[in-house]
Amino acid sequence: MNIKTVTSSASLEDAYHIRRTVFIEEQNVSPDEELDGLDNEAIHLVGYIHEQPIAAARLRFVDEYGKLERICVLPTFRGNAYGKKMIEALETVIIEQNSSHAKLNAQSHAKGFYQLLGYEQISDEFVDAGILHVTMTKQLR
Repeated sequence: MNIKTVTSSASLEDAYHIRRTVFIEEQNVSPDEELDGLDNEAIHLVGYIHEQPIAAARLRFVDEYGKLERICVLPTFRGNAYGKKMIEALETVIIEQNSSHAKLNAQSHAKGFYQLLGYEQISDEFVDAGILHVTMTKQLR
């Protein structure tokens, strides 16, 4: 998978397409919650296989954290470690931006995936967009 930072409206639309497919269509998140008005302050990454967009994520800097958000892989491409590669790419950007702390709100069913990548749960479960989540953090350096 080739991971690219979004630098054009076309590549941003690739990210939105993946996010709409996963969050709005598959997980029934409302469009208003998914498109939350924070995209303009984020760094967006898109993963491509043979020029086909298959994974997306965004990164915002909040307080002392690089906050990983909207991490998703199209259903037919799951199980190939593409999510892990997206996380690693986001962590690289955080380090490049001279930060050393990563934070995310993981869907509770994915908590084990993030734990395997070194994230630790720091909150009780809470509901976001109708889905149970937990907040997790990781020290990067």
